[in-house]
Amino acid sequence: MTFQIALTGDFQKDGKLVYPDFDLGQLKAAHGIKYGFFTEHKSEIEPEQLKGFQGVIVLTPKVTNHSLSQSQDLLAVSRFGVGYDGVDVSACTEADVVLCITAGAVDRPVAEATVGWMIALGHRMIKKDQLVRKALWHQRSKYMGCELRDRTLGVVGLGGIGSVVIELLKGFGMNQPLVYDPFMDEKNAEKSGVKKVELHELMEHSDFITVHCPLNEHTRDLISYREIDLMKSSSFIINTARGGIINEDALFTALSQKSIAGAALDCFNDEPVIKPNRFSELDNVILAPHSIAWTQELFRDIGKMCSQNLIDLANGIRPHGVVNPEVFDRTSFQEKWNALSIQPNPISS
Repeated sequence: MTFQIALTGDFQKDGKLVYPDFDLGQLKAAHGIKYGFFTEHKSEIEPEQLKGFQGVIVLTPKVTNHSLSQSQDLLAVSRFGVGYDGVDVSACTEADVVLCITAGAVDRPVAEATVGWMIALGHRMIKKDQLVRKALWHQRSKYMGCELRDRTLGVVGLGGIGSVVIELLKGFGMNQPLVYDPFMDEKNAEKSGVKKVELHELMEHSDFITVHCPLNEHTRDLISYREIDLMKSSSFIINTARGGIINEDALFTALSQKSIAGAALDCFNDEPVIKPNRFSELDNVILAPHSIAWTQELFRDIGKMCSQNLIDLANGIRPHGVVNPEVFDRTSFQEKWNALSIQPNPISS
């Protein structure tokens, strides 16, 4: 049989790829696989859009229980990225659908952007740029910066991205990194050269705090008024993860009152931001439209990985970055996989 793959409609505009670095050659060359695009982009995938497809590569639409209500032919959802807060994982499992993410593909670009923002915040690059543009050269002595040397980094969530951030910063002469991660044990922390601490300790002692945990019921408003009140007046906080992890009201208050030195935000509670955001009124924050890590290399690597995930599944191979591995233990999934894959007898590992 032919394994049919759909890409959500937001990958195209006027018949052209929105992100040309996403090379579809991998799908074109794969034996027994055909692909196409949804003819219409919707914020939530509708059941009829999935009919006849065994796999779907999803950019921004939500995948809900309703989306999967007629998913007899669907084997996998492959997210174009690592975030999956817009996908109902339980619904995928119940519908015998594998959810894959591009685990590892974003580590380097997000980490590199984080380090760049740390330097930009510490050296007050945005403000100094404005001094020249506004012919305020004589005010330069008012805006002294700070180096990364001898400062303490605090990492909230030590996954792949946080680990690469620490690796990239090894040459800057910073202190031992502090890490808050409930899933990390003391032995692994010691092996990684970091100190595992509670969140309140990290907030109190870090000069640069960077957030790299997922958004879920446990991390929503993880950093709020109490935590931000613990920060030094000279410290900075960076969020390249998800809006909602840092309470925006608490952060805006702290930045407005200058009770912390500054922040850099790539994500917000409500996206897209289509009218001026209140943070844009402040001169101690750097903003980006959830794209600070977007590079040619990032889109190339994500495209390859999310395509390969579906190619592997079509050929009876467990793909990389599966979010709901328990689905492989379901007899109903095994039967569905065997019936819909290119290989007649898929293996489970």
